[in-house]
Amino acid sequence: MASWAPQQAGLHEILQTIHESTDTNNAEVQRTITLKLNNFTKVPDYIAYLSYILAYMPQEEERIRTIAGYLLKNNARIILRSPPEVAVFVKASILQAFNESSVMIRNTAGQDIVAFLGILEPRNWPECLQHLVQTLDAPSEDQQEAAFNVLEKACEDYPRKMDIEIAGTRPLDFMIPKFLMLAEHHSAKMRAHAIACLSYFVPVGSQSLYAHIDNFIATLFKRASDDDPAVRRHVCQSLVLLLASRPEKLMPEMNNVAEYMLYSTRDKNEVVALEACEFWLTFAEDPDLSTHLQPLLPKVAPVLLECMVYGEDDLLWLDSDADDSAIPDKETDIKPRHYGQKSHGYSHESGADVSEENRTRVGAYGEEIADDEDDEDEDYDGDDFDDEMSTEWNLRKCAAAALDVLAVRFGADLLNVLLAPLKEKLWSSEWLQRESGILALGAMAEGCIDAIEPHLPTLIPYLINMLNDPKPLVRSITCWTLGRYASWCTQPISPEHKIQFFVPTLEGLLRMVLDNNKRVQEAGCSAFATLEEDAGPELIPYLEPVLKNLVFAFEKYQHKNMLILYDAVGTLADAVGPALQIPAYVDILMPPLLKRWEKLKNSDEDLVPLLECLSSVTIAIGPAFLPYVTPIFERCMSLVHSSLLNYQAYQQNPDLDEPDRSFLVVALDLLSGLTQGLGMALDPYINASSPNLLDLLTVCLKHPQAPVRQSAYALVGDLAMHCFPLLRPKMSQIMQELVVQLDPEPKVEFISACNNAAWSVGEVALRYGTDDPEFAQWVQPLITRLIPILLHPKAPRSLHENAAVSIGRIGLMHPSIVAPHLNEFAQAWCQALHDIRDNEEKDSAFRGLCQLVQVNPAGIWKSLLWFCNAIVRWQNPSQGLNHAFSEILRGLKEWDPSAWNAQVTTFPQGIQVRLHERYGV
Repeated sequence: MASWAPQQAGLHEILQTIHESTDTNNAEVQRTITLKLNNFTKVPDYIAYLSYILAYMPQEEERIRTIAGYLLKNNARIILRSPPEVAVFVKASILQAFNESSVMIRNTAGQDIVAFLGILEPRNWPECLQHLVQTLDAPSEDQQEAAFNVLEKACEDYPRKMDIEIAGTRPLDFMIPKFLMLAEHHSAKMRAHAIACLSYFVPVGSQSLYAHIDNFIATLFKRASDDDPAVRRHVCQSLVLLLASRPEKLMPEMNNVAEYMLYSTRDKNEVVALEACEFWLTFAEDPDLSTHLQPLLPKVAPVLLECMVYGEDDLLWLDSDADDSAIPDKETDIKPRHYGQKSHGYSHESGADVSEENRTRVGAYGEEIADDEDDEDEDYDGDDFDDEMSTEWNLRKCAAAALDVLAVRFGADLLNVLLAPLKEKLWSSEWLQRESGILALGAMAEGCIDAIEPHLPTLIPYLINMLNDPKPLVRSITCWTLGRYASWCTQPISPEHKIQFFVPTLEGLLRMVLDNNKRVQEAGCSAFATLEEDAGPELIPYLEPVLKNLVFAFEKYQHKNMLILYDAVGTLADAVGPALQIPAYVDILMPPLLKRWEKLKNSDEDLVPLLECLSSVTIAIGPAFLPYVTPIFERCMSLVHSSLLNYQAYQQNPDLDEPDRSFLVVALDLLSGLTQGLGMALDPYINASSPNLLDLLTVCLKHPQAPVRQSAYALVGDLAMHCFPLLRPKMSQIMQELVVQLDPEPKVEFISACNNAAWSVGEVALRYGTDDPEFAQWVQPLITRLIPILLHPKAPRSLHENAAVSIGRIGLMHPSIVAPHLNEFAQAWCQALHDIRDNEEKDSAFRGLCQLVQVNPAGIWKSLLWFCNAIVRWQNPSQGLNHAFSEILRGLKEWDPSAWNAQVTTFPQGIQVRLHERYGV
């Protein structure tokens, strides 16, 4: 194979471009450079030129060679499609540069090695791995450390790729003992690298490491008191990873390990303390380890409580005492947010609701938390304790998160341990101590609520009083903690409870919404939104002062908090619903929203949360929204149309940036809100729209991005419910797309779109009515897609429920077509819907099932237990449905009395009793 060599003209051009790129003051030059560099990536041997400049041009400045190295790293994937001679040259050049004496060049080459080794995988570049391991024995300590630095990054980034067999041998079988030996190196940097490398193979279950696991643990104990904090940090990290992956190896020594980790949690070096604190979070998250952790609670919990006090470094950047409400926000303060994408779901008797939409919430320090009720993963991700001014996970947040999980795990036992130290903190004269106590009280809210409840008549007034504290950090954390107890404050227990706890909490948080400190505003507004959700209709008597406060905030808030204010207004509308239709309330609320609406351009990102807010407001205000509909409907149409045109341009020219879908998604959601709020009053607007809304909707149903399809199917369902005469002429095009969307095993990102499609088809079926010949043509294709969804064991619960409701509703309208399939799905259907709360959708679905059983009674026979269980789980069935249940059950008993008795006598006693009491069977 011929070796690669550079062409002088090409080398000169690339080199000149790199030189020109150092002129950072000229924006036009930078744009030209970026374009040229992008064009170079189309040259097959571009990366060879870059590696040549890095390794073989010592006459160039190191800065120029380093830029070539960074470009090489950023374009590393090109090697997968490079000619063999280019790949050989690049690999050899990077190793050559890594041997240079210059620290800058060596470090750059090290980053290139990590990138290329990850892309090629060690099995395809074994000489690189061999070179790095051999360099660990180099005479120069700098070279040793450089090689170990690269190995550590590789072990961290892709441990599974390192844990492989090459030519019959496993490199790790040699490397692990080598690392264990180097953990005793005289250089602290080498010791830290060694332990770090070893730790990264714990979570992947590397057999090469586990063959030496006892030696590894012994090494950790030996290095536990190392003078160097980096070494101690990696010792703590290793013990955390072992606890998560191989806890049985630590249990024999758990008393010693626990004492060490408690000691390390109080280490003066916060990085070490944070790693040690992670140990308690990991310990608490594993329910299987509860019996081992419980005896340690009296020692662990007070240490965590102490770790929650702000450190001096925290206070330096918090600038905590400023009345800064008039100071504009920096754009860097505002995090990206996710909007829209409503997914249809049902409430459950068990209380595990499938959320209708994900609301953004603010945690202990202003970080955003998207509620996700379907998330069954118990692991604590820490988002609930992120400071908005610090993206770093720190000791305070980790300790608060660990306390939260301990509270869920141990409840009253934890409170008993912390009651005395917590009281001491809460009533301390030191504001930092009080603040940390309030944080702890909030962190424990979920898990310890039963144990704390007797103390809440004292604690809630205490917290309300703390809203008057002169320190903004105390006021802001108090808002968050009150939000955590909002569900208790809002319980309609008695008039006295309302006067003593609910009203003062409401008033206190409203004051904080208008605080002069932005951090307090943020915490207050978010906690108030939580209170709104929990209070629901209980807020109605207080709507006027609530609205006036929120509207005043529109004049006061800077950019960042405005986004949270939109959420609070939208949540209020969801909470009180039609109570907002009173003209006086509409007159308070709409002018500031319209003022914001008129101020924002179509390209302004702040339009997105405002659209989402208005979506909730339009549904609540209903017909009273009609005077405002023209500009809002027209702008939504404009956003939908322009978004679709932009996406079409992107599909035709993929070199363009992909358009932001948020505008399209929330515009569709607001059109859904208008549809729900105004119904057929939208008729003249839809008919006059150009391009027509329904034509654009059909395009959205085919959109490649699932969130767009999700909102589009929600709009189809809402139009079916409220404006079906307008939708009907387009149903043949819509139904073609809808059937395709019903996928028994959708990709994770497609689930919500599939969900909304499954729900909307049931709404459409009901509006067509009984035995409609136009809809009849789609029944068979729909049923053959919906039944596999219902039967699929891995489909999410919400998808099972929506599929079942739609099958029932289609069956109600076309029983003769659906009934022959009853035997296939009856059991799964009853299992999907037995636990959802009584509502109209469930009613119509069960009426459909009764129709199917009447047509095909044999189809329910093998699922009789599940059918009867689903019937008796109803709390208050409508008169018509209850009559249908009675008729069906008596009919089945009379159809074959001996078979009926043979089955029913085996039912659980509770079902038998309720069948007899309610229906006499």
